[in-house]
Amino acid sequence: MTIVPAPVASAKKPSLVVIGNGMAGMRTVEELLKLAPDLYDITVFGAEPHGNYNRILLSPVLAGDKSIDDIMLNTRDWYVQNNITLHAGDPVEKIDRRRRTVRSQAGVEIKYDRLLLATGSKPFIIPVPGHELPGVIAFRDIQDVHIMLDAARNHRHAVVIGGGLLGLEAANGLLRQGMDVTVVHVTDSLMNQQLDKPAAALLKKALEMKGLRFLLNAQTEAIVGPDRVTAVRFKDGSEIPADLVVMTAGVRPNIGLAKEAGLHCDRAIVVDDTLQTYDPRIYAVGECVQHRQATFGLVAPIWDQARVCGAHLAGAGHRRYVQQATATKLKVTGVDLYSAGDFIGADDTEDLVLRDPRRGIYKRLVLQGSRLIGAVLYGDVKDGPWYFDLIREGGDISAIRHQLLFGQTISSQSQSQTPSPQAA
Repeated sequence: MTIVPAPVASAKKPSLVVIGNGMAGMRTVEELLKLAPDLYDITVFGAEPHGNYNRILLSPVLAGDKSIDDIMLNTRDWYVQNNITLHAGDPVEKIDRRRRTVRSQAGVEIKYDRLLLATGSKPFIIPVPGHELPGVIAFRDIQDVHIMLDAARNHRHAVVIGGGLLGLEAANGLLRQGMDVTVVHVTDSLMNQQLDKPAAALLKKALEMKGLRFLLNAQTEAIVGPDRVTAVRFKDGSEIPADLVVMTAGVRPNIGLAKEAGLHCDRAIVVDDTLQTYDPRIYAVGECVQHRQATFGLVAPIWDQARVCGAHLAGAGHRRYVQQATATKLKVTGVDLYSAGDFIGADDTEDLVLRDPRRGIYKRLVLQGSRLIGAVLYGDVKDGPWYFDLIREGGDISAIRHQLLFGQTISSQSQSQTPSPQAA
């Protein structure tokens, strides 16, 4: 192995090495630069041969609504302008905590004073027979989008395994590209992590009207094909044709590098309220971390982590990361869907429900005492952010309880018309 000399660091500056050139790591670096732009010599290693891009917008790229250039967050020029050394397409293979060095696949070895792990997650590929056949992919990065677009030009039948948020966005994109698409889901309702069953049923009907097909309660037994995928076989013995199989059955935190380095890991890399690992020189953010038993896959909590971690790396360590409720929106044209907080409920909660089948509108608000703790909206989502604010604030909604389902405008009018105790 050839050791490529690392850039010579300034004698005055400590070295910060970032493993992971994705949204979490680079947002943390941006937060650091706001507070202490000249504190570190910064080196970034990324597995993909690109600058930092918005992974959330891969679905619109697949659907043809955006280009790769549209979703770039930090171009290579940005790294140069901020004096950041970028090793794109060169993932780190080893962390030596005793020597405080990292070594990349290409043999670049560099010392660190502070290390930031932002290794993200890996798609879960269901280990059924045939899962390694050409034409079986995940939906995780730009390369996956290129493969799907190429398949859409040359093949007809696509099967998406996983009826969650990502799977439905992939299915919609492939449908927009002209493929016949079937979504296979192991449970009896779509997006079961984000929706209750009535909302899921409305969603399924709307997507079927667009041309998608669904197989629910379906367990994949094998992926069939001599040298490329040709079909998917299920536990009941039935098969459907498939020229492309997209696995969207979940992700797993990418913690292999951290575990090999001896960092404390459970389901993910365990961090404290400052995003520091059990090694005080090493921080971690994003989908690879576990904070107070929770792991993370949505942008809002990861942005919060980046603010806290960036502040501590800058030496302005007064912030603490606090988990908040999260919200979900589906990026499928013509389908309005929003969910937030705890929409499952419990024995001590009650539901407020509005159904308007003719207009395709469904709202369910979950109350616990005088607080709003969860919301599911379908068809009319304009008040989603307002409900989300009420959930996060945890305030008393008793005064507007009877108008709550009708949204912010009517609830605010009702509240303003309620006489004050002095006036009464």
